Amino acid sequence: GRRGGGSAGGMIPPVESLVKYDKPVLVSSAKDKGKAKKTKAEALGVDKKGKALQTEDILNAILPPREWTEDGELWVQYVSAVPATRSDAISLGESLDQRLQLRRARDSGICTIREELYAQAFDELIRQITIECAERGLLLLRIRDEARMRIAAYQTLYESSLAFAVRKAILGEDAKTEIEGEIKEMTVVKKDKNKQLQELQERFDTLDTREEERWETMKKKQFQEIRSLKDAYKNQTKQLQELLAPPPGFVPRK
Repeated sequence: GRRGGGSAGGMIPPVESLVKYDKPVLVSSAKDKGKAKKTKAEALGVDKKGKALQTEDILNAILPPREWTEDGELWVQYVSAVPATRSDAISLGESLDQRLQLRRARDSGICTIREELYAQAFDELIRQITIECAERGLLLLRIRDEARMRIAAYQTLYESSLAFAVRKAILGEDAKTEIEGEIKEMTVVKKDKNKQLQELQERFDTLDTREEERWETMKKKQFQEIRSLKDAYKNQTKQLQELLAPPPGFVPRK
């Protein structure tokens, strides 16, 4: 359980956990700390083979005791070595659900609160099973550590992927800025080319109009010249015919 009223300069007492602990033991020195541990083992009842002490040592290795200072005094709290019952397992599940709801843990996705509470529940199960069978408890410990190592590897991979994505995003942003600059330059060039094209089109239209006017003028001039030549031809033909015509009263010889 949690102890309140810690001194301002001391370590903060541990918060409540789903792992079942014994009552805190006051320890004034390292010598007394070892003595308190021995007294606790004796209170559990050690047989001639030291079975209880062995179980306690395994529990303390798996789940180290919690220590804190309060009012200048050192307190130690060992994990409980009391066997669990069926009702304890049911109570553990209920406590887990209550704390998940109380601390507003997320139902899915990444949530450190949910991860912490489930880790506490798994440690409590390890404690309960270790008391019944130390070998099964140590096997569960290996499974727990492997799962934590795998999660840490996934987290490292996620962080590396995230850093890579951030770098790519920055590079993409730089490339985007560069491309936008190129687009602006190309837009300016396009406007200039369109302006040049429009000027050339206007020049072409002007030249085309002038050429058409010149062609029409030339056609009219040629038409007038042809007409004049035809009129002159008619007049000359008429004059020639008049010159070649016999005088009046002329009778050709037979």
